[in-house]
Amino acid sequence: MNKEDHTFSETREKSVMQWLDDLKAHDDIVVRDGVRVTMDYIASLKKKVEQLEESNALKDRFLKKLKQEKMKLMEK
Repeated sequence: MNKEDHTFSETREKSVMQWLDDLKAHDDIVVRDGVRVTMDYIASLKKKVEQLEESNALKDRFLKKLKQEKMKLMEK
């Protein structure tokens, strides 16, 4: 199985998070609140991605099992 290269995505995420961290010290309260909201939103998106990946893996396992059972029935 090929392992995907996530270097670009990880670098991009680190850059965005560093930028948001820098903005936490901004004088404007709207900007600081925007940072908090944005970080919360990013965290919720990550959680949703994890849930979808888990769901997809479960479906893949189910389909694999179903295919194996079908092959066993066809052999008989």
